[in-house]
Amino acid sequence: MAKKNNQKTEADEECRKECSSCPTASTCSSAKTGAAPGLPPKAEIDVKHVIMVLSGKGGVGKSTVSVNLAYALSNHGKKVGLLDLDMHGPNIPKMLGIEEHKLSMSGDKIEPVHVTGKLSVISMAFLIPDTSTPIIWRGPMKMAAIQQFLAEVNWGPLDYLVVDLPPGTGDEALTIAQLAPNVRGAVIVTTPQDVATLDARKSAKFVEKLGLPVIGIIENMSGMLCPHCGVEIDLFGKGGGKKIAEELSVPFLGEIPLDIEMRKAGDEGRPFIIRRGDSPTWKSVDKVMEELIRVVEG
Repeated sequence: MAKKNNQKTEADEECRKECSSCPTASTCSSAKTGAAPGLPPKAEIDVKHVIMVLSGKGGVGKSTVSVNLAYALSNHGKKVGLLDLDMHGPNIPKMLGIEEHKLSMSGDKIEPVHVTGKLSVISMAFLIPDTSTPIIWRGPMKMAAIQQFLAEVNWGPLDYLVVDLPPGTGDEALTIAQLAPNVRGAVIVTTPQDVATLDARKSAKFVEKLGLPVIGIIENMSGMLCPHCGVEIDLFGKGGGKKIAEELSVPFLGEIPLDIEMRKAGDEGRPFIIRRGDSPTWKSVDKVMEELIRVVEG
């Protein structure tokens, strides 16, 4: 009998673990006895649109796209928050040239780092002692940190909260979908080649299972502009993002070419979008941003 009771206790514990990570745990009619209680309430943030930026795999330039889109939105008069939730590789501060900043308190709220009067940033990078310190956390720790970054930060009124998520479909994306208010949907970043678009499809299906719309797909590294002659080379191919957008019947927000100047801008901490308005890459980023606003607010 004791053995059977021990087995039941272990099974109940497994149920609690399973249900606690489920996006429908608070409403599920088949929740098992002893399962975790309902999810915490939505964070109280004055934000019109929360935009999740996802990628199915790493290395597609998702953070670069997040930084330049957030900056472009703020340049167009939008009040923007940029939330870096890539806990294990928080690169947003480096790309904005603010990696030396640390977070401070304003009353009982955490004060975000203000890049401009229209753009504020929160990142785990502001909390670690140096850039080589790893974050070694399991899911519950990440969820607690995300709750703090949402509810205990002095964001002020926002038009957009752009959330840069780690690659894949794990805890961070689930937690934002569960806890953030006014989640408008997800932008999926991919590169043109099949190995990337395969994973982008998984991200789209993940968003669908959460009951959220795919705002659109962005094809990054769509051709490369030669720095010497300006000719476009299809280094990773071209058209893969548009193809899966058509297959999934979701908006295609546009293409951004692979440009050495954009890489330099990220390394130097000066977003490419603020550098110049006469290059094809700049025009591509601005066009993607305008299409994003059209889909979200149209």
